[in-house]
Amino acid sequence: MRPAGFAPGSPTGGLFRHSHVAVGASTLHVVEAGPADGQVFLLVHGWPQSWFSWRGVMAAGAAAGARMVAFDLPGVGESTGDATDGTKRSLAEVVHGLIGALGLHRPVLAGHDCGGMIGWSYLQTYDDVAAVAILDTVVPGIDPWNDVLANPYLWHFAFHSIPGLPETMVTGRERPYFDYFFDVLSPDPARITDDARQAAVAAYSTPESLAAGFSWYRQLHADAANNTPQPATSGPAPSGPDVGPASDIALDARRVGTPLLYVRGEKEGGDLDRYVAGFRAAGVDDVRGVRIPRAGHFTLEEEPAEVWAVLSSFGGR
Repeated sequence: MRPAGFAPGSPTGGLFRHSHVAVGASTLHVVEAGPADGQVFLLVHGWPQSWFSWRGVMAAGAAAGARMVAFDLPGVGESTGDATDGTKRSLAEVVHGLIGALGLHRPVLAGHDCGGMIGWSYLQTYDDVAAVAILDTVVPGIDPWNDVLANPYLWHFAFHSIPGLPETMVTGRERPYFDYFFDVLSPDPARITDDARQAAVAAYSTPESLAAGFSWYRQLHADAANNTPQPATSGPAPSGPDVGPASDIALDARRVGTPLLYVRGEKEGGDLDRYVAGFRAAGVDDVRGVRIPRAGHFTLEEEPAEVWAVLSSFGGR
């Protein structure tokens, strides 16, 4: 059986190692590349993608001696079981469980799109990663969230939030629907290959997997409320085996020492400095922003070598 996200003609070969790992009530499809003793990069995909979106970055990292780990988020691709409630806190808890299950030591955590929102929740909740990279997204509740939410070109945020409707409209039409986003959000749509597009369709090929992906949008307002800082306190975020579910942990405006990298495609638009300032205002002491040349929203697909160069430089600081 081919893993979800695999497409004929894709450059997988023998590079990627597939496994299924139990984390809480989910079983996650995990894909690794590179030596087991290399520096670990844990990669979280966004919508409408799967682990497959990271394949080019993983190949570059593995060639450089890093241990690259990606997975399908709960409920999509080959990951089964509990899809969670879709809040980024609950998904960050899944990521935390995966780090423990695989015995990863202080990985660099990188998230694209909704995966970047998960990365932010992780940064605010746990302190067992070496650094966090957020790619091509806005974080709910963190400036410039309100302006981005008001952008009429992001109509799909509201559409995906309607219970049941997008599943009804998109089921059986996944390819043209996903193609719309790949085409309008990339300056060169040809760089989003047919394999990549088919992988997206495979990962969201059922109403249940579509609902799992749409749930990430249905919880954006809850995420924004969760991310709104409370009066400042000091001290590290709670972590470890005695910490309860992420949803039980109150966020505050504590200072965060874990380094944060914010990445946007050069052609995606947006004020990079404003995003960086938003993270600083939310409590991150060490944050910097980088643009990926020639790329739009899907930097992982459009410029994987550039993305790896940025991640490796940042992770090796």
